Amino acid sequence: MGIISRAIVDNPPLNTREGGLIRARYNQELDELHQIARNGKEWLSKLQQREIARTGIKSLKVRYNKVFGYYIEVTKANLNQVPDYYIRRQTLVNAERFVIPELKEYEEKILGAEERACEIEFEIFESIRNQVLDHTSEIQDIADAVATLDVLTTFAFLSINYNYVRPIIDNGSEIHINDGRHPVVERALEEGKFVENDTYLKPNEHQLLIITGPNMAGKSTYLRQVALIVLMAQIGSFVPATSARIGVVDKIFTRIGASDNLVRGESTFMVEMIETAHILNNATSKSLVILDEIGRGTSTFDGVSIAWAVCEYLTKASGPRPKTLFATHYHELTSLEKLLPGVKNYNVMVREYGDKVVFLRKISPGGADRSYGIQVGKLAGLPDEVVNRAQEILLSLENGSEHNSPIIERIKIGKKEEGESHPVISLSNRPNWRNKREDLSALPLFNQAKEEHPLIKEIKELDIQNMTPLEALNKLNQLKEIVKSYSMPGQLISIPRNQQKG
Repeated sequence: MGIISRAIVDNPPLNTREGGLIRARYNQELDELHQIARNGKEWLSKLQQREIARTGIKSLKVRYNKVFGYYIEVTKANLNQVPDYYIRRQTLVNAERFVIPELKEYEEKILGAEERACEIEFEIFESIRNQVLDHTSEIQDIADAVATLDVLTTFAFLSINYNYVRPIIDNGSEIHINDGRHPVVERALEEGKFVENDTYLKPNEHQLLIITGPNMAGKSTYLRQVALIVLMAQIGSFVPATSARIGVVDKIFTRIGASDNLVRGESTFMVEMIETAHILNNATSKSLVILDEIGRGTSTFDGVSIAWAVCEYLTKASGPRPKTLFATHYHELTSLEKLLPGVKNYNVMVREYGDKVVFLRKISPGGADRSYGIQVGKLAGLPDEVVNRAQEILLSLENGSEHNSPIIERIKIGKKEEGESHPVISLSNRPNWRNKREDLSALPLFNQAKEEHPLIKEIKELDIQNMTPLEALNKLNQLKEIVKSYSMPGQLISIPRNQQKG
């Protein structure tokens, strides 16, 4: 296909009808047209100087207008010097206008040069295109071979220069990665700065990993690196790890990030739910699922409930049971390790030094119990006043955690004490807010692992079928009195031992 390199310029324009496609010296007529378009003014200037020399009329001018095109203008005083080959076209008060055959011929060339040049270029382009079409099959085969070679040489370059290893790919159900790295993030850091992490996923044992830890600790990077390593392995690339065994997955599902869809009227949370629904409806036991902070776009109750239910669905025996990584700030979800088979807790390690937090970026077994949000806010540049005030509020909430929910039901802002810069925070007066409790551990959903209350147990053990109506009424009245006597706001109901029977 040497015709392409001979005819087409190296960087052709996107629009094939505006010229600039064909190389110089490929077509003689085209070269002449380009020369005319470029040198038209110079030619007209030379013609004017020549006619002045021929006629001796120093005031002779070559001009142009849209009615007559190009013409020669001579003043009335010099009309007696006009030669016979000048053709009169217009008479003015002080001058007359003439044309000559040579000028009109060149006019046609000048005015039509660019337009004709574009037409010729497109004709040449169409001719070359038709010739290329006759070799479509060969060109596509060559392009496919070059593309494959390009990908494979890139794989080889990365493997050699960035210490990738050949993964073991099998039809098993495990994903086992030792010292995995994110292929993009590690290149943005200084050599040796990226912290490697292991990954082990296996149905029934390590099927769903709940990953907790502070913001900025590296949870999302870890999720992405696992997905990328699996993808790279299955497209034939070596992977950034010291070793990897990848059981083939049929799909990789991800729910990461936060974005809305304004055109379709979908909020951030709606988009999150649509994507989650797609995952739950299409994942299989051979799939890999990556979920990052499901439920964060709504209220605490709704968010935790949805996240909990999603985990239950993904791990139930009759469900899809895909291999799943689930990053969350809902520490309540760590209870699932004791309640659901195949769920394991992991956290991103941090170390505290005074009022500072150091992110170690290392994934370790067990759940996190803090998110270090205030420390992250400080790192982000929040004003010291805001950071210090947040610390005060957090301390007040933690001091009240023995008797109150970790989640705020109500903060009563009291009067300022003398010498204090902020109102005193009180966690009192809770009875009026009992219907708005957000104590997650008090909900039946999150209380599955706790011992059943004696009163509930006693009610369940009542033998109603063998009780007379009078005995049933007496028993109901007794239970009512117990509740009235021993149920206090914010306290659990207890039954005195002498009243637990009979």
